[in-house]
Amino acid sequence: MLGISVGRKGGRPQAPVVTPKGVTQYPISIDTYKSSVAKAALGAGAHIINDIWGLQDDSGIDSGMAEFIAAYDVPVIIMHNHVTTQYQTDVMADICSFLRRSIEIALNAGINFDNIIVDPGIGFGKNGQQNLLVMSRLEELKSLGCPILLGTSRKRFIGDVLNLPVDDRIEGTAATVALGITKGVNFVRVHDVEQIARIAKMTDAMMRGDYYG
Repeated sequence: MLGISVGRKGGRPQAPVVTPKGVTQYPISIDTYKSSVAKAALGAGAHIINDIWGLQDDSGIDSGMAEFIAAYDVPVIIMHNHVTTQYQTDVMADICSFLRRSIEIALNAGINFDNIIVDPGIGFGKNGQQNLLVMSRLEELKSLGCPILLGTSRKRFIGDVLNLPVDDRIEGTAATVALGITKGVNFVRVHDVEQIARIAKMTDAMMRGDYYG
């Protein structure tokens, strides 16, 4: 399924708030951790909320976002995040623990389990080595029981490995998408839709062992 992601009120300071306008045939996802932005976006017709702090604040406390997401009965992407790249435990253990807490918050607020999607948060609170480690262990996220979204498109760790600028990372992104699919990823977020869609389709076909899904 093809979707559109807008309203990047996320990891970058001073990022502009973008409100969806007009009609589109594709689902619109809004990236935010602010309840005011999410409310405005849903009121304007957005279909999915991507909470870049996983319904928590940076100290692990319920941010209050989940209640009105439940009221709108829309899908929510809960992404792992971390204030620094320093972890007290194994990074994948931290990701799974954080996301379990996010799922608990969602369910307690009345969000339908079938509406929850998890995202390991590649590039958020993780250095290049940690991003590579997460990529190598993506299959561990399947223990959470939710669909998995992967957002690696043109990320810095790809540029570091290949020594390429941000606009020349299609092949590196493709490699992360193909690997992700083999490890159980259900959705990917990319800039280069046409090229990556072909790679995803081919990888899916090989994983299934037939032409048709």
